[in-house]
Amino acid sequence: MNWLKQQAANIAGTAEPIYGPSALQSVAKQAETTPYSEVTKDDLKWVAMDSTNVETQTFYFFADSGHMGMAQVLYSNVAGIRTTVHFNCKVYNLDGKPPHLWSSDALENYGFDESKTCFFADGVAVDLSEDGTSLTVKSAVNEASVVNVKITREAPGYQIGKNGTSYYGTDPAHPWGSMRHVFWPRCTTEGSIITKSGEIDFRGRSVFIHALQGMKPHHAAAKWNFLNFQTPSFSAIMMDYTTPPSYGTSVVNVGGLSTSTETIMAGANNSCTHDSLRKDPDWPEPGAITYKWHGATKEGKKVEAEVSGDLGERLDKVDVMAEVPGFVKNIIGGIAGTRPFIFQYGSTHLELKIRIEGEEERVEMGRAFGEATFISE
Repeated sequence: MNWLKQQAANIAGTAEPIYGPSALQSVAKQAETTPYSEVTKDDLKWVAMDSTNVETQTFYFFADSGHMGMAQVLYSNVAGIRTTVHFNCKVYNLDGKPPHLWSSDALENYGFDESKTCFFADGVAVDLSEDGTSLTVKSAVNEASVVNVKITREAPGYQIGKNGTSYYGTDPAHPWGSMRHVFWPRCTTEGSIITKSGEIDFRGRSVFIHALQGMKPHHAAAKWNFLNFQTPSFSAIMMDYTTPPSYGTSVVNVGGLSTSTETIMAGANNSCTHDSLRKDPDWPEPGAITYKWHGATKEGKKVEAEVSGDLGERLDKVDVMAEVPGFVKNIIGGIAGTRPFIFQYGSTHLELKIRIEGEEERVEMGRAFGEATFISE
């Protein structure tokens, strides 16, 4: 009966019944015995589910020149009836004067290679190298943002637990939904994005995340926090989400700390707290946030890390329904109480503090890109 109720909510897009926290099999359970797994080439295959889902490959760029941007392939399916694919690109204006460059283009004639590790469409290609250590992203689908970049992995990729996946459903043997994240936390970038104002060299550092929400996004999560923090020596990544009341308003937090050669720690025993709030007509916008990582090295040494402080002026407030109306309106369906907004931040004044058992504390200033997303209460 619960499965039938969930399927009805999935098709109609309505809010789900209250199943309780036991209907979420968090990846944190896997992490109790396997904190994280190193990512292989097979882990980077597109799943391309034939039921309701949103699957993305997202690339976040910090250029040596100071520019900041992102590129994304977004694959979405509504109830196995309609599939749409978009290429999204954003280049942030950091001086607050002209608007940010934002392009979101529906793709035609899309598909995958035989191994499902490479994606193609008219005017777009995302190719994983044969050795699985680099990705090239090319897009000529929009003359306002012509993308040609190569991302080369430095630190090992990781996924939390055995497969990076949390499952939703009252019968753990037959889940009706899922949430998965795979991270390349520390990469180098070469290449550029050509805009109408000229070519921007994005040589520098980047992060790659492959994510799959195997259900309607507003059924899987009501709130999100994301941090990409890069210092000269370290990369700190955190992805934190809170489920709707249907699944007990449960929190799942995954992330890790890396150098250019190794994973210091990764796991699901992390936290994110909004320390101060700002007035906003839609949601309680955070003014200061504390991100904390807790784990251990492969050798069993205790690891504690923290990034905290005032976020400064936000880069952007994204009205998701307005900016990407096609796929979101199809999947969310205009449900009452669902108001997806993303607050985006960029900072160069925050510090990462890392304490490894038996070693002196390390403190480094870095560049941060963060998001606080609100979907529903």
